[in-house]
Amino acid sequence: METRDILTPSQLNTLARDLLEGAFPAIWVEGELGGVARPASGHLYFSLKDERAQVRCAMFRPKSSWLKFQPRDGLRVLARGRLTLYEARGEYQLVLDHMEEAGEGALRRALEELKEKLAAEGLFDAGRKRPLPAFPRRIGLLTSPSGAVVRDVLSVLARRLPLAEIDVLPVPVQGATAAAQVRGMLARAIQSERYDVLLIARGGGSLEDLWAFNDEQLARAIAASPIPVVSAIGHETDFSLSDFAADLRAPTPSVAAELLVPDRADLRTRLPGFSRALASSHDNRHRQAAQRADRAWLRLQALHPQARFALLRRREAELRQRLDASLLRQLEQRIARLRHAGAVLRGSRPERRLGQLRERLDALRGRPLSAVARQLQHDTLRLRSLARSLETVSPLATVARGYAILRREDGHIVRGTADAPVGSALDATVADGKLKLRVEGEGSL
Repeated sequence: METRDILTPSQLNTLARDLLEGAFPAIWVEGELGGVARPASGHLYFSLKDERAQVRCAMFRPKSSWLKFQPRDGLRVLARGRLTLYEARGEYQLVLDHMEEAGEGALRRALEELKEKLAAEGLFDAGRKRPLPAFPRRIGLLTSPSGAVVRDVLSVLARRLPLAEIDVLPVPVQGATAAAQVRGMLARAIQSERYDVLLIARGGGSLEDLWAFNDEQLARAIAASPIPVVSAIGHETDFSLSDFAADLRAPTPSVAAELLVPDRADLRTRLPGFSRALASSHDNRHRQAAQRADRAWLRLQALHPQARFALLRRREAELRQRLDASLLRQLEQRIARLRHAGAVLRGSRPERRLGQLRERLDALRGRPLSAVARQLQHDTLRLRSLARSLETVSPLATVARGYAILRREDGHIVRGTADAPVGSALDATVADGKLKLRVEGEGSL
């Protein structure tokens, strides 16, 4: 009978699992979430599907707790994990360690996070918005030179106010480098100091197409512009960071052109009123100027200029005479004080005074030396007397006559037998040194 390898379902599933895990160590899968479930364990279970198929997935609690979005049915995601087989049911599945929103969902989430950040900094506050000029003379249009936006904006501006000068500043409005090029053109337009207002415009498109105008640095440059900036990006339902940072957001480029300049038809109807107001203002100013001239003439006549000039000349002559007299008196006073000081100096004869002081110094020069000598002699005699008195009471003098001073080891002087018990060590101080002694017995005088 032929020998065959027979496997149990458990063995078969184990082999299949090993084959799957060995062939697919880590893979990326993009699809739509379905059947999302999060039981009390905290694990996340769902399916990733497309139009034709689906695969079961599991994301265990330690990994699912780090997700930056809320998984829900219908959301398109990009997931990374390892392919394995759930042996209990014989179903293969993906065990995920990372998952993020895919496509436009991720972009919208990033846009919202950046918008909240800039709003918290006050970049979008209405208080920092600058008003637009009522009659701009030069307008800078930052857009693609080949798009329909240019034609629409130029057509509206020519119809409403043909006197306004329009400069098309060509920039790409889509792509990886678009944001940087728009920032550069904006900086050059500001530096030129040529424009009264700047318009950044682009036609409609997807979120990815409009993403250049969600650049953080571009938004900051628009907010910092000293020239008012109008943003018209996409359709009416589209919003970008450039719209929020600009001084005015227009729903479309055509509407932006209408908001930039007044309508000449409206101006034509208002022109007669402007003319009347201008004439009235001119008459009022002319009348006020005539009245000011009349009042100035009256004040001038009241002052009699010729008489006032003569009075000023007389006052000038008087002041000059007073100044000359004052300077002469001061000069005479200083000469008199100088002469008096010279007479006093000559009368005091300082050379005689110096001679007297020199003689007195010579006479006093020997006195300190004799006084010091007398004091030294007196101190020497006093010290000798004190030395004799000290020798009289000094114990060393007693020792020199043949006596000894006994001390215990602790330094106490032995004054009787009680201070020196048998066996104690003593130090005896004699005239020419010290002796070490030990008490061997007691006696009495």
